[in-house]
Amino acid sequence: EKAGVVYVGRIPHGFYEPQMKKYFSQFGTVKRLRLSRNKKTGASKHYAFVEFASEEVADIVARTMHNYLLFGHQLQCRVIPNEQVHETLFDGASERFKVVPRNKMAGAEMTRGAERDVWEKRTLKEKKRRDHKNKK
Repeated sequence: EKAGVVYVGRIPHGFYEPQMKKYFSQFGTVKRLRLSRNKKTGASKHYAFVEFASEEVADIVARTMHNYLLFGHQLQCRVIPNEQVHETLFDGASERFKVVPRNKMAGAEMTRGAERDVWEKRTLKEKKRRDHKNKK
């Protein structure tokens, strides 16, 4: 039997992966769930994709949950046809999301050092930025 995928939009704050998995399990087996998150901050982008064990369950969920009022937000649910489901859609769906520590990476790059021309370019760019900011 083919699996069915449902797009869930306008997800309220506080309704994250564990809560979604638990809630949608009342309809049937949830195979995979991916809540879209901001790479920089890790905050929810307020939409998700839920894969169910069967297409029938996915159709029932989409019809039942469409325009469902949850924490003051009306959920938008649509069944995604199997031919439109990208193979990388559920990459990282089972792992906990970890924010990339960009400031630590930049700090490590700074301690490694750079060539003189790179530093001159950076200071020139910073000077231009500050001059532009002071004009405002």
